[in-house]
Amino acid sequence: MPAEPLGAGGPAEPTAAPVRRRPRGRTTLIIAAAALLGIVGGVAVGYGMQAEREPTPLAALSQPGLGYPAKPAAADRAPAPLPAAQDRRAKTDGDLRKLLIDRPKGTRKTLIDELGLGDGWEPIDQYAEMNFEDPHYMFEALAERGLRRVASASWDQGKYRNTEVHLLQFRSGDVLGAAEHVDEQMMYMPLGKRGAGNTGDAIKGSREGRYFLYPVEREAGYLPFYRARALAVRGDIALDISISDSSPISKKDIRTLAERQLERL
Repeated sequence: MPAEPLGAGGPAEPTAAPVRRRPRGRTTLIIAAAALLGIVGGVAVGYGMQAEREPTPLAALSQPGLGYPAKPAAADRAPAPLPAAQDRRAKTDGDLRKLLIDRPKGTRKTLIDELGLGDGWEPIDQYAEMNFEDPHYMFEALAERGLRRVASASWDQGKYRNTEVHLLQFRSGDVLGAAEHVDEQMMYMPLGKRGAGNTGDAIKGSREGRYFLYPVEREAGYLPFYRARALAVRGDIALDISISDSSPISKKDIRTLAERQLERL
């Protein structure tokens, strides 16, 4: 009987059962939960013990004067309001006519003032009509820039000299009406036809203010016509001064007048 080949039959050798590993996550979770319960329990016991104790008073302050806030230093206090004499806003919001320069000695009132028709206020349309070639345009431009009021003064001197001072106050807002009005006038002053034909000279005490002498105008049958003008801005007020005469006008005359008026604003 032939021998059976090995491995062809007969009882099989026992096979080792697979080893089942214990999951690691469950153990970690149990340990973490136990630790958390211990912390919570300890905190609860601590709060309970603290609640049963008598309150302990705080120690007294060792430095005097710290129980109340210290008085603010002089530098931290709100500045005191300016007196009316130094508050330019208080001056300009009052009677604008009081800021007009006084009529110089040796001069006389104009015919309008002599008749009692002048009160120091000048209507806007009258200012535009008497001082500009295109009064309709100027009236609309002044209205758009927020012109609020015009105070004016005038006087006569000698035989033919006349001086006019105008203070134009504009409303406060997004548009800087006084500066825009003077800037527009300054633009055409160097022109020969509409302006003085020169760039003028600076007025002391004003950053942009200037005064101008016009060339003499001559026409057959008429006296020569001389003219000077000064323009400046001080806050919301535009300054416009004119001198006319049949004799030459010196720079000193118009400059001194403009500087004196600016000192009042």
